[in-house]
Amino acid sequence: MIMRIFRPAPTFRLALTGVILAGILAGCGKKEQPAAPLPATSIPLPEHPLVAPCEPGVPGGRLVIATFGDPKTFNPIMADEQASKDISRFLFNCLVNYDWPSQQATPGLAESWSVGADNKTWTFKLRKGLLWSDGQPLTADDVVFTYNDLVYNTNFVNVTSDMVRVGGKDFQVSKVDDYTVQIVTPEVYAPMMDAVYNVYILPRHKLAQTVTNKSFASAYGVDSKPEDIVGSGPFRLKQFKSGEYTLVERNPYYWEVDKQGQRLPYLDTIMYTIVPDTKAINLRFLHGESDINEATLYPDDYDHYKAESAKGRFQVLDLGVGPERGFIWFNQNTESNPKTGKPYVDGKKLKWFRNQKFRQAVSYAIDRESIVKAIYSGRGQPNYGFETTANPRWQNTNVMRYPHDMDKARAMLAEIGIKDRDADGFLEDSDGNTVEFSLNTNTGNDTRGKIALMIQEDLKRLGFKVTYQPIEFNALIDKADNSFDYDCILLNLGGSGADPSNSLNNMKSSGFDHVWFPRQKTPSTDWEARMDYLMDANLKTLDFAERKKSYDEVQAILSEQVPMIYTVSPYSYAAVRSDLGNVQATVQSYYRVTWNAEELYFKKK
Repeated sequence: MIMRIFRPAPTFRLALTGVILAGILAGCGKKEQPAAPLPATSIPLPEHPLVAPCEPGVPGGRLVIATFGDPKTFNPIMADEQASKDISRFLFNCLVNYDWPSQQATPGLAESWSVGADNKTWTFKLRKGLLWSDGQPLTADDVVFTYNDLVYNTNFVNVTSDMVRVGGKDFQVSKVDDYTVQIVTPEVYAPMMDAVYNVYILPRHKLAQTVTNKSFASAYGVDSKPEDIVGSGPFRLKQFKSGEYTLVERNPYYWEVDKQGQRLPYLDTIMYTIVPDTKAINLRFLHGESDINEATLYPDDYDHYKAESAKGRFQVLDLGVGPERGFIWFNQNTESNPKTGKPYVDGKKLKWFRNQKFRQAVSYAIDRESIVKAIYSGRGQPNYGFETTANPRWQNTNVMRYPHDMDKARAMLAEIGIKDRDADGFLEDSDGNTVEFSLNTNTGNDTRGKIALMIQEDLKRLGFKVTYQPIEFNALIDKADNSFDYDCILLNLGGSGADPSNSLNNMKSSGFDHVWFPRQKTPSTDWEARMDYLMDANLKTLDFAERKKSYDEVQAILSEQVPMIYTVSPYSYAAVRSDLGNVQATVQSYYRVTWNAEELYFKKK
């Protein structure tokens, strides 16, 4: 959802009936053998294929994108970091699609849907004749299996379930017939389309056995054979070489066509190549060795890109302020490591980190204006709230702000007993402990590293001893999500959808991406309990004014409690080859250019 930074998984309820029946069916009688797939040259389209609104393109070609992280999994339900999500989106599909420029749900695997008079009973009609990438039929059984046996299965922690749950209760998902699925929500659920858009449908015939033997969490791993990664997306996995590249190829069973009836996607392959850092990504693109830079063209690179684009090989797209927001957070986890019995966070640090005035003082100490000028060449704006101006429909513009003010920061710290007690230039708490901690961010991102150094310098001037320690991205995410072995982290959240429901994993105390203290069994503070209540209430009404009121309060709480201390929101840019067709770049999606990858094509000259 984090983000995706990472996105984004909480506590779960076990769909007992689905799991038990799956075990009984798997263990009884003859093992079901899938029919032999049809040869690719004679693959029929669904009865009603999805017709893309794009201009008809030309098939063929390889799109190359440089990145600096290997996927950790090809399992979309388990994927919790960006590199895995980058690939999963090509391999799988949901009941509905999403048109990012208009921010509207559109037909996907389901050609239509309706809601009953109770506003809780949703009926989805699947396209007849859908096929998986191995040629097997995709039916309602796969949808029911995905929800009941995978998403709601408590035998593993996944990042999806919170998005399809209301008040801690699962949706009731059932099969009406082979092409009809009914989903009943426990209460009125306003962001239903956003919810189903977040659930990739997976094949029962490939994965039912992994439920029975409880191995689903490791299914579709990076060590799997490409032909075993079966999906319904526009592409399928062709090859993966760790540290080198991930290659996906056109899925010949894909169910979308253009206006002329030509099956999509147009591209033969898409390759994500691994490079060391953002500098290397820029060099690859500027030297013509990659075709798109949609994620790491930062404002400080703009002038260079703009000058190079005059040669005509590529164009630079100016998209305005984006939904991206950088922030730091302190580890507020009050629990202990079950393996060692030791607290995740040292007691004296936890006392600082969980103090509201400590966090507010840090926010006042950060010089956001200087970050905008020095790092982004003025192409950005200070940010103080969870939503940026890229989401005007839901942004609360009246959140508490923290203009740079060192005197105010020191005064707030003095109120909680933190001051320079021995005139050594560093601040100590009331017990005489010097305020010192480590600041982590990921390697491979020069812009983020520069911001971290500026924050380190600001906090040193405040009187803190701050050690800056950049570490490899996946290792950093492991610290944030699993080991909780850190003090303070700097990362970014990207856009995951405009509706507040897309932020449940961040906002809810039980959420996987409630970064400062994730997966709480019960809220650790009154204000987190209030946020839980408000986020649940936001889901239970179709009245926009009521939804806006509750979400405004959530944003206000975050700005007052500052568990996430926001830095700046940069302007968004992308660069693409000039001969790439059907580009509909948007700041609303993290994938500014490739959100409609199945429609992209190379113009022939």
